[in-house]
Amino acid sequence: MAKKEAIDDPRYVKGVGPVKAKALLSEGIATLEDLALYFPRDYIDRKALLPIRSLALSLFEYSREREATIYGEISDTRLFEYGRFRKRKAFELSITDGSGTAKALFWTYADYYSRTYKKGDLIVLFGRPEFDRYNRLTFTHPEIEKIEAEDLEVYKSGGILPVYRLSSAMRKAKITNRVMRAILSAALEAYLPRVEETLPDYLIAKRGLARRREAIRNLHFPTSQKDLAKARERMKYEESFYFQLRLGLKRAGAKKAKGIKIAEKSALARKLYEKLPFELTGDQKKALKEIANDLRSGFPMNRLLQGDVGSGKTITALLAALAVIDSGYQAAFMAPTEILSEQHYRTAVSFLEDLGVKVAFLRGGQRKKEREKTLELIESGEARLIIGTHALFASGARIPKLALAIIDEQHRFGVAQRAKLTKASGLKGVRPHVLVMTATPIPRTLSMTLYGDLDVSVIREKPKNRKPIRSKAFYESQAEEAFEFARKKIKEGRQVYIVYPLVEKSEKLELKAATEQFEIISKKIFPEFRSALLHGQMKWEEKEEIARKFAAGEIDVLAATTVVEVGIDVPNATVMIIENAERFGLSQLHQLRGRVGRGEEESYCFLIVKDSARFAARATKDGENAAMARIKIMEKTDDGFEIAETDLRLRGPGELFGLKQSGLPNFKFLNLASDGETISASKRDAAEILAQDPRLEKPENEIVRKNLAKMEKSGSDFYG
Repeated sequence: MAKKEAIDDPRYVKGVGPVKAKALLSEGIATLEDLALYFPRDYIDRKALLPIRSLALSLFEYSREREATIYGEISDTRLFEYGRFRKRKAFELSITDGSGTAKALFWTYADYYSRTYKKGDLIVLFGRPEFDRYNRLTFTHPEIEKIEAEDLEVYKSGGILPVYRLSSAMRKAKITNRVMRAILSAALEAYLPRVEETLPDYLIAKRGLARRREAIRNLHFPTSQKDLAKARERMKYEESFYFQLRLGLKRAGAKKAKGIKIAEKSALARKLYEKLPFELTGDQKKALKEIANDLRSGFPMNRLLQGDVGSGKTITALLAALAVIDSGYQAAFMAPTEILSEQHYRTAVSFLEDLGVKVAFLRGGQRKKEREKTLELIESGEARLIIGTHALFASGARIPKLALAIIDEQHRFGVAQRAKLTKASGLKGVRPHVLVMTATPIPRTLSMTLYGDLDVSVIREKPKNRKPIRSKAFYESQAEEAFEFARKKIKEGRQVYIVYPLVEKSEKLELKAATEQFEIISKKIFPEFRSALLHGQMKWEEKEEIARKFAAGEIDVLAATTVVEVGIDVPNATVMIIENAERFGLSQLHQLRGRVGRGEEESYCFLIVKDSARFAARATKDGENAAMARIKIMEKTDDGFEIAETDLRLRGPGELFGLKQSGLPNFKFLNLASDGETISASKRDAAEILAQDPRLEKPENEIVRKNLAKMEKSGSDFYG
């Protein structure tokens, strides 16, 4: 074996060998660098540990929001059944450290915990302590980590222990956390002398950052919390800086492309504006001005239009489309679902038909003759506005004069899908304008990363005739109160949505399902009213028919899944009941709530939380369980941006959007909810560098150019 290969092979690191190397390889650790960059998932700080007796004596001084860490030996365990008919299991263990005893309770995954944690094991517990009704110090669903006897020496010396993520393959190969620490210690001895800096000296000095070599060492074996914080900040900045730099280069490339110059004035847009039955808000007018400036700039527009539910994005987009159509071109409007695209089609026809603008609708499942006729209208140029789903590009349709692509709920589309739509244009040598829209308000830090290559217009104002939606959270045992209120509203001539998290009953998840609950809704709860079921697994024709009947007032109660989240606009529907609300993110609950309040009548949203959440969730300061406390945020505000910020902080960006769909990078260190200052600083630095050195040719930027080339070549990045 060549000398370099031997140096890079983890097998030759002290303490590894063939068996452990194979287990490491199963986790993608193929080189010494991979091993050195396999960072801890957590740390145990001896200085943060409290003796159990001291914690119990001082607990009355703690806020129940405050967390504590204890360690000791498991002195007893108990697997027991609870609940109606004793169908559910829970697991309890006792931990003793010589000064006292505490309990840990696990209401879910009881079998797993009982198999994993045995009497005599040494463990560390991290969570929120409280006294139970017997005045025993108790942790409910704490984080728990087995430790080795050897680790006690580190505790006694007051050190910080790294905790690594160990897969089942690694555990089978007898790689414990203690073994992993020894392996990393040997690996870093060989790797660190070879580490090259990835940031220029002037940025390190400007931001007071640790050097990369120092940061890697302190991420594995920090000597203090201060060193650990500095190492993390260095890696956060590096991740954000290179991401922002690549976005800046992409944006600069887009600016160089040739766009379609649209005339400043549009008679069609003016006619529609004058016939609108309502006044545009100040935010809508500002957004239209920004869009108009883009359209007449001669460069391709790449703009995000974000606004809360019902803020008027669709009419703003239609006015932009008319400006393009008035200049002799075509516009395409793509939505993620057939229901939403149908809604946009009907809205467009109602506004544009009188103006002589031909609107075509293209969707999956159209009959062959209907589809051929639609494609002929599009390809002949007779259809000036084309509305549809992914069928717009799946059909292979050519839009000869496509100058504007409008993409609604854009985070549901992949980058490749958006590119296909713009490539459908028959115009040569120019790039169509792109306007992407979302009704999911996006927190500032997330917007800077997810949409960093786009210009952003925000509509926060609600139309003047919109009344706030009154929201209230209930436990499942109180649900009859919500149903009784809905019954009263139906008798007054209103309509009701009832939303469930699942289509069909799941053996793994104890959640309500739409198909099962529909029988109860239609036969027991609301037998005197007209009910219908709507979910995503139904055929398009069935969904369309149900949506049409509900919109026409022929259905009183619509039991549905989240398929109603976008697209169904029924002003007469004034009550929304969401079952198992604890299973939804706040942003999704806000989207669902936006299905009511579409008219001038007062509207209501009732959020039903499972009773068992009282047992499974940790108690918060005010005595409510965490699930209910989170849901009650919906009672306090109807500001989608405030809700999105809270959702991002509680659940993270992956839950908010879905990483694969959004193209959001899976950062290892950067936290989009809390690292706004780092993101802003790195964005400013990247912008300044590109403004002064667009090609990164200056000597001081050689490191940046070199690392960008390395990232492009490998197809990877620093944020994994």
